[in-house]
Amino acid sequence: MESLAQAGIAAIATREPGGSPGAEAIRKLILGGEPDSWDAESEALLMVAARRDHLRATIWPALAAGRWVVCDRFADSTLAYQGAGRGLKVERLHALHRFIADGFAPDLTLILDLPVAAGLARAADHTRFERMDRDFHERMRQGFLAIAREDPKRCAVIDAGRDLAAVRQAVKALVRERLGVAL
Repeated sequence: MESLAQAGIAAIATREPGGSPGAEAIRKLILGGEPDSWDAESEALLMVAARRDHLRATIWPALAAGRWVVCDRFADSTLAYQGAGRGLKVERLHALHRFIADGFAPDLTLILDLPVAAGLARAADHTRFERMDRDFHERMRQGFLAIAREDPKRCAVIDAGRDLAAVRQAVKALVRERLGVAL
């Protein structure tokens, strides 16, 4: 965010699930409890309900005010977590997103990729997702990589196994290349 501000770009940072009061309340439901607290369908519905509130209360107003929105996770996460990871049909998840977002999509999606063991070791929080089995996490990782292959114009994969400075430089280079902003 600091680099965007230095480039003269007004931006907000937000996250999913969460990013608005209603979505933060849903976040507590989704992330709390045991791994089997919700079945995949209920989990997906909670995610899109949170996303709808997030769009309505935070993202769309920021964009209307001319700000950039930098969001930690968005609809691709639902495809990877509930689709690839939990086995829901991707077509149904796409339909839910179309219903709540009216075709809205990010201009650029950066997928910070790590092997599963490294990602779990770095996890700051141990939500119910982090406590799911290793196979879930591998399916989810492969889901993210498939999304990037299917939509290379919007998505870019960054090797997050490198040191923080190298990852930061890769992000800046992609923003410069894809969005035309020198950071």
